[in-house]
Amino acid sequence: MTRPEGSDEFLAGYTRILADVCATGRRLTRDELEALRGQGERAAEAGHGLRTLIRRHLAETRAFAPDLAAAGVDRVLAAVEQAVDAFAEGHERAQKFAMRQEEADRREFIDDLLYGRSDLGRLAERAERYGLLFSRAHAVAVAQGARPVDDTHPATRDVETSLLGRFGDRRILLTTKDGRLVCVAPGDQDDVLAFFAKHAYAATDGGRVAIGRSHPGAGGVVHSYEEALNALELADRLELGEPMLRAADLLVYPVLTRDRQAMADLVQDTLGPLKGARGGPRPLLDTLTAYFDAGCTAAEAARRLSLSVRAFTYRLERIHQLTGADPADPVHRYRLQTAVIGARLLGWPDTEV
Repeated sequence: MTRPEGSDEFLAGYTRILADVCATGRRLTRDELEALRGQGERAAEAGHGLRTLIRRHLAETRAFAPDLAAAGVDRVLAAVEQAVDAFAEGHERAQKFAMRQEEADRREFIDDLLYGRSDLGRLAERAERYGLLFSRAHAVAVAQGARPVDDTHPATRDVETSLLGRFGDRRILLTTKDGRLVCVAPGDQDDVLAFFAKHAYAATDGGRVAIGRSHPGAGGVVHSYEEALNALELADRLELGEPMLRAADLLVYPVLTRDRQAMADLVQDTLGPLKGARGGPRPLLDTLTAYFDAGCTAAEAARRLSLSVRAFTYRLERIHQLTGADPADPVHRYRLQTAVIGARLLGWPDTEV
C-alpha cells in the first residue's frame, strides 16, 4: 500500500510500528518512542509546524485503517496516541531548545551592543536581525523602577504591547538590562522614546526614565546608553524630582565634575565654614538648596522647608556671616549655587571631599 500524498521522511517507520503494535497488542518500546521523538525534533529543526505534521500522521493512519481494523478501534487509537505524543514531545523539545538558544543569542547581542564588547562589523550584521540599522543614529532610553524587571516581568510585556500597538514594525529594540527597561530607537524618532518614557513610568509604578542623546553607529548606542545611566545616577544624587530626564539637559553637571579636585576645593572653601554652625552644616545646606530650587524666592523656599519667612531669612543671613558670600548677591549666588551642586554630587558633608 502506498503512502498518502504529503507524507515525508519524518513519518518513516510510523505505519510499520503502528501495524506491529496493533497486531501484538503491546505498547511501543523505549527505542520506538525515542525514534519518534527524534523524528519530531528533526521536523522542528527543518521548520515544519506541529499542526501540519499531526495532520499527516492522522492521514497516514486513515490510509492504513483497513489493515489495522482487525485490531479494534481502542487498540489502534491507543497506539496512535502513544506514537503521536512521542513525536509531539520531540517537536516541542526542539522548539524549546531553539527558543532558549534564540534568547541566549539575543541576550549576548544585547550585552555586546550596550557594552561595546564585539567587533563593530559583526555587531552590525547581527543588529539587522533585531531591526537595527547602524547606518542611522540611535538614541537609548532607560527606565528604572523601585523593583528590578526582566524580560518576563509584566511591566516589560505591558510596555512592549503598547509600543507595538502604537508604532507597529518600526525599528525599535526593547529589552531589559540589570533590572531596568531599555529602549533603542532611531535618533530622529523622539516620539518613540517619549512614548516609551510615558508607558514605562506607568508600568514601573512611578519609576524614572532617562533618555540619552542621539549618536551614530554601533558605538553611538553604547554612548547614548551610558548617558542615560549617568542621568539616572545624577538624578539620584541630586534628588531631582522629574520623572523623565534628558541627558542633553544635564550636560552642565558632568562639566562641573570633570575636574573633581577643583570641585572639591570649591565645596570645601565655600561651604566648609558652615560646619561651624550650631547643628552642623546640613540645615544651612538644605536652606541653600531650597532657595536655589525655588528660583531664589525666599517665601517659596521657606514654604518648602516648613519655615516662616523670618526664620528662613535668618538662615540666609547666618550663611552670609559664616561664608562671607551673600545668597542674594548675583555674583556670590553663582559661586554658592555651584558649590551646592558640587556638594550634592560629591555627597558632602556626609562624605569628606
